[in-house]
Amino acid sequence: MDSDGAVSTAGGVGGISSGAGGTAARDVAVLGAGMHPWGKWGRSFVEYGTTAARAALADAGLDWRQVQSVVGADTVRCGYPGYVAGATFAQALGWQGARVTSVYAACASGAQAIGAARAQILAGLSDVVLVVGADSAPKGFFAPAGGDRPDDPDWLRFRLLGATNPAYFGLYARRRMALHGDTPDDFALVKVKNAAAGALNPNARYRKPVSAEEVAASAVVADPLRLLDICATSDGAAALVLSSMEFARRHGVAADPVRIRAVSTVTPVYPRTVLDLPDIATDSAAATPTPAARSFRASIAQAAYEEAGIGPEDLSLAEVYDLSTALELEWYEDIGLCEPGGAAKLVREGTTALGGRVPVNASGGLASFGEAVPAQAIAQVCELTWQLRGAAGERQVPGARAGITANQGLFGHGSAVVAVR
Repeated sequence: MDSDGAVSTAGGVGGISSGAGGTAARDVAVLGAGMHPWGKWGRSFVEYGTTAARAALADAGLDWRQVQSVVGADTVRCGYPGYVAGATFAQALGWQGARVTSVYAACASGAQAIGAARAQILAGLSDVVLVVGADSAPKGFFAPAGGDRPDDPDWLRFRLLGATNPAYFGLYARRRMALHGDTPDDFALVKVKNAAAGALNPNARYRKPVSAEEVAASAVVADPLRLLDICATSDGAAALVLSSMEFARRHGVAADPVRIRAVSTVTPVYPRTVLDLPDIATDSAAATPTPAARSFRASIAQAAYEEAGIGPEDLSLAEVYDLSTALELEWYEDIGLCEPGGAAKLVREGTTALGGRVPVNASGGLASFGEAVPAQAIAQVCELTWQLRGAAGERQVPGARAGITANQGLFGHGSAVVAVR
C-alpha cells in the first residue's frame, strides 16, 4: 500500500507513456465518443444506438463510410441477448460493406465489444471500428425469459429461490456490514456522492442532488438497501470510434488522442468461495489446498493493470459498476484503492468524490443513469474519454491522465478497460 492508501499491484508501474516496444505498442486511439441520454423514452434501441453512433462519428470528424468494422453489444431482453446488434446498427446507418461483429457478455457486453474492436485493429484487420451498445429496458427489475432451462443458473435462482437481483445486492451489503462494520449511513453516502456528480451530467437520467436523509427515508427494497441505494433499469446508448494510432496520426484526427491501453475480460478461478450473482452456491474451499489469491472482481482489475503497466496509484479516476451503493464500496477494494474493509473510510473522507484524490463515478454512475445493459461499459469509457480530454465540464477531474473502468457480467464475464493520455 502506498502513502495515500492505494494498493500497489504486482506488475508495478510502467508509466503512462511507454516506448514503442512496451505497452504503448498495444494502444488504440479513441477518436470519438457519443451517447444518447439515459431515461425511459419508450422508443427503439436502434434509434438510441444510431444517435450515439452519429454523435461519436461527428466527435471523431469521420464520415460513416470510413468505418471499416462495426462491433455491436447485443441488446438484452430479460437477461438474454435479443438482437444481432452489429448488423442492426450497420443497416440503420446505411449498408456500406463494413464487417460486423455482435457480442454478448451480459453487463460486460460493452467491454467485450471494445476488446473485439481493439483486437481487430491490432491484428491489422481494420483501421477504424465503431463500437455501439444500446437498450430499451423493461420496467422494474430484470427477470428471466420464459421457458424451462434447468442448466441455466440465472433461471434456477429465480425458480428455486425467487431471488431477484436486489436480493443479492442486499446480501452483499449484509456481508460488508458483518465483515467490515459498514453501515447503511456509509451506503447512503455513495448515493449522495454519485447524485451530486450526476446532477452535472447532461446524459444522466437522474439529475438532482440527493441527501443522506432522503436515502434513509426511501422505501426498503432488500434490507438493508433502500430504493435510492439501488440503480434503475433505463433506456440509453453509447458509442466509440476506435482506430489504430497510425490512422489517427495519418489523418490528423487528433494530435494527442485518448488511448485504450488494456482491456480485461478474465473469468473466475476455482474455487469461488464467495457467493456471486446469479449462483446459489459456492465452490468448496476444502477441495483445493490453494484458494485463489484474490476475488474474481479483484482479478479483473489486476489483469488490466498488468497489461497497461500501471497500478491503482497512477489512477486519476475510475468508473465502476454501482448496481447498488454497497457494491460500489466493494469495487474500491477490488480496484486497489484500499485494502479490504477500507472502502467506507474513503467515501466518508470524500476521497472518491469530485474534488477528492481519486473520484469514482464522476459520471454519476448507474445511480444517476440506471442500467442500459449493452451500453453501460461503453458509457464508462466515454466518460474516461471526456475526462482525459479535459472536456467533462463542471464534473471535470483536474489533470486527468489515467482511468480504469470496472464492470461484471453474469456467468463469469469480467470487464475492465484502462484508458490513458
